[in-house]
Amino acid sequence: MAAAARTASAVSRRHGNRDCAAGCGSFAGMARPVRSREYGPDVLAAGARPARAQPRQVAAEPGLVVEDAAGRFCGAVVFCEKDAVTLEDRHGKRRVFPLGQAPFLLEGKPVMLVRPSGAAVARGVAGVPAGRTASGSVAAPSSRAKVARASRIYVEGRHDAELVEKIWGDDLRDVGVVVEYLGGIDDLPAIVTQFEPGPVRRLGVLVDHLVAGSKESKIAARVQSPHVLIVGHPYIDIWAAVKPAVLGIGAWPHVPPGSPWKEGVLQAIGWPPDTAAAWQRILRSVRSFADLEPAFLGRVEELIDFVTAPGSA
Repeated sequence: MAAAARTASAVSRRHGNRDCAAGCGSFAGMARPVRSREYGPDVLAAGARPARAQPRQVAAEPGLVVEDAAGRFCGAVVFCEKDAVTLEDRHGKRRVFPLGQAPFLLEGKPVMLVRPSGAAVARGVAGVPAGRTASGSVAAPSSRAKVARASRIYVEGRHDAELVEKIWGDDLRDVGVVVEYLGGIDDLPAIVTQFEPGPVRRLGVLVDHLVAGSKESKIAARVQSPHVLIVGHPYIDIWAAVKPAVLGIGAWPHVPPGSPWKEGVLQAIGWPPDTAAAWQRILRSVRSFADLEPAFLGRVEELIDFVTAPGSA
């Protein structure tokens, strides 16, 4: 007890009798917060953790290939609406995903898809000069959607249609021309008859590999109508209408006759043997008319002029 009394007495001398008002030996009121001048806030506190980087935003342009965050669906953008984007996989299956709720994977990295700006062309993005469309035409002022013309343009395959849309889409919407793909031209004469072309209702057809002596040229020759224009490019496939330099190759490789052309090309240039993915890669690389061969450009322009000539509808 004597030792305790001495301790209490010593404390009383250091801090004053106020700390012992409740009786000797009581340390009430002695505890004071100790602040360090050397350390900042608690480094483990929630507010001290660095903010997680947000995925970059990417415009959901047609042809862009992405994968959903769960890794269950991979496809190319075919439609983008106000709050949803539609993807189509290599088998033609489509799925709709909401925009802004979850990231997608683009080349293995997370991104947030956003709706492409309607003013993108006017701003001159993606290598297109301001005030111009991807085809090089003067961009028309924004206006309400036009009623589609009765005249049409048919192209041979889906890839043809997607390429025409990417370069001439703005121009075609401005004049109200619809482009449809046939999935082959073996039945072209019957298709033309069913269309019932006339002086006002014109039909333009774009054919792949339209060269003398080819199967395509023989089919096209069976269509005889002043109200139908059939033109074609010399390439065995629409892929070759894209300048090879755009893809970083010196030239499109030669594929022996009788061998599947697309598969042979992919093997020769060292790309994965997935033709659907390869086409989306090619389509993404095309930014403007300057990336396409003149033999293809001229034929499309010719068709547009034909179906929009004075007197047509």
